[in-house]
Amino acid sequence: MRIDIISAVPDLMTSSFGHSILKRAIKNKLVEVNIINLRDYATNKQKQIDDYAFGGGAGMVLMIEPIDACILDLKSKRIYDEIIYMSPDGELLNQKICNQLSLVKNIIILCGHYKGIDERVRENLITREISVGDYVLSGGEIAAAMLSDAVIRLLPGVLNDETSALSDSFQDDLLAPPVYTRPAEYKGWKIPDILISGHTLNVEKWRHEKSLERTKQRRPDLLK
Repeated sequence: MRIDIISAVPDLMTSSFGHSILKRAIKNKLVEVNIINLRDYATNKQKQIDDYAFGGGAGMVLMIEPIDACILDLKSKRIYDEIIYMSPDGELLNQKICNQLSLVKNIIILCGHYKGIDERVRENLITREISVGDYVLSGGEIAAAMLSDAVIRLLPGVLNDETSALSDSFQDDLLAPPVYTRPAEYKGWKIPDILISGHTLNVEKWRHEKSLERTKQRRPDLLK
């Protein structure tokens, strides 16, 4: 899988892919992540990528020319399954979307910045818009890192135990059950006896029941 991330502030992205699971996935060539500096596609000496909005108002807007030039350059080298814009008014990111994207080969993620991007980019170049929540960030870089993380961990070979992702929250529209580790008793706080019973089927049944119970309590909307 290849992920190309277009950013006005690429330095914000580097640490997101330099540690832990994502770093290993890239090192093992299970995924290729490229962070592209939008200023490399600016058309003037000042490397300008933003301008004032027509009609006035506060804030700057990312210009259409460098974005178009960047996307055209990328598309000239390969076919992309999705060109995604991280936007507060996009479809809300969930596990189903991550599962879908983990099956594709090439995606572009465009990070907004300042007051957003020229609307013509959204109308003519973007195939999908995704939001990470009902709030506004300073830029789309954090959102792009979140999306990438959620997708990459689903790729075959990324997790040491590939069944781990199948038991994550939201995979089956349920929250994950409680988990415990050693010691089995701490300060008088004991783990449920079922977990050390050795009966695998009973443990799985308990976990499913706890998932349902937790989902009903905390996210009943998921059960609809």
